[in-house]
Amino acid sequence: MKALENIKFYTALSLAKTANLGLHLLHSSGTSMPGVIALKIKKDFLSSVSKYCRKKIITITGTNGKTTTAGLIAHIIKTSDATVLHNEKGANMLTGIASSLAVSYKPFSKFDYAVLESDEAYLTRLYDYINSDYLIVTNLFRDQLDRYGELNTTALKIQDAISKNPDLKLILNADDPIVAGLGMNTNRIFFGFDEIQYEDEISDSQAPPESVMCSCGASFEYDKRYYAHIGKYFCPHCSNKRINPDYRAKAVIGDDNSKIIVFHNNNSYEFVTKLKGLYNAYNVLAAVCAALEQNISPDIIRCALDSYKSVFGRAEKFKLENIPVLVQLIKNPTGASEVLRTINRKTTAKLLIIINDNYADGRDVSWLWDTDFELLADYDGEIVVSGLRADDMAVRLKYAGINTKRIVTVYNISSAVKYALKTFPYQSTGNLVIMPTYTALLEMQHILHGKKKI
Repeated sequence: MKALENIKFYTALSLAKTANLGLHLLHSSGTSMPGVIALKIKKDFLSSVSKYCRKKIITITGTNGKTTTAGLIAHIIKTSDATVLHNEKGANMLTGIASSLAVSYKPFSKFDYAVLESDEAYLTRLYDYINSDYLIVTNLFRDQLDRYGELNTTALKIQDAISKNPDLKLILNADDPIVAGLGMNTNRIFFGFDEIQYEDEISDSQAPPESVMCSCGASFEYDKRYYAHIGKYFCPHCSNKRINPDYRAKAVIGDDNSKIIVFHNNNSYEFVTKLKGLYNAYNVLAAVCAALEQNISPDIIRCALDSYKSVFGRAEKFKLENIPVLVQLIKNPTGASEVLRTINRKTTAKLLIIINDNYADGRDVSWLWDTDFELLADYDGEIVVSGLRADDMAVRLKYAGINTKRIVTVYNISSAVKYALKTFPYQSTGNLVIMPTYTALLEMQHILHGKKKI
């Protein structure tokens, strides 16, 4: 019986790798196809792969920051000279995870770690096939209500997954009251910021608050609110309040980098990240917490942070036609507002916003009106809008107080990129900042990697 299962596993693995090779030769973006094949042949393919893990399986979920946090952890582990399997392209549903593992796993070998990003709704299905050692939950925000429903619905899905794995160790964001309420009867570790400073006044503006209810029915209040419902919260009607983190931190957020000082077990460690914004400081803190839990030295973590290269679309920097480009994925009000806090004349020479409403983006684009585009009021550069919902974006900018003479609509994404490059102010020292939704980002990948001419 075991021999038959091994034959099925390696057959699934071989065919998945062959499919991946074919996709590369055809320049296709069907990243989940190898996983579809692997799971069709062997339903418990993920379980079979996980048995070859020597040390720990680390899973990451949450609304924002999954891909960056997982990428950071995987890169830190690789820098420590350990082997790791990781769904680095961010394909985080079951077929996408299976694809990543099938492509990266070397037959008949063992690996030290698996670092797996999971969509919140698919985590419980993933745990049907693997026993994870750690689960990191970054945050929970309102996101694609047509897919996920309200926050409590998403939290319940994650809690269902946690309940399947009683030996799971949770690494939770203490500053998010919804995340902090997960896994009450589970081994839990918390990370959070005691203090956050900004080097400039623009970024220090407050993002729109989100009202979150305590289990007693009252709304949380805050001693310090960093953004949305994230911060040092307390309930005015019961004893529920922010848990003191096991990994406490202070952050100094700058235009080009951020400094993070982490306090744990009477020790302090200083780290510097080139990733922009407070939201990325949280991602780095989560990754540092996970790495220190694996007894990886602070020096190795520092080296990894210095050499880390962003996943495409997640604060990734590169040059296109000799123009500095920064791509920042946006997909919900809180995440988009935090990205907007990093936009200013000093670092942004031109801005391109691309909004699609395909299924993977969420059909409902009303989230644009909950996003704080008013933060662009002091930005005096040209703003190009594109994508299927370019007109909606242009209207939103108008009502945010942006002069319509500075708004240019180019519906075709390829043409919009071409226009942004052609009209880039070369005398500027800033970037072309591109803010696409998810499917717009996928099209951007084709454009920026030469699979479409621009």
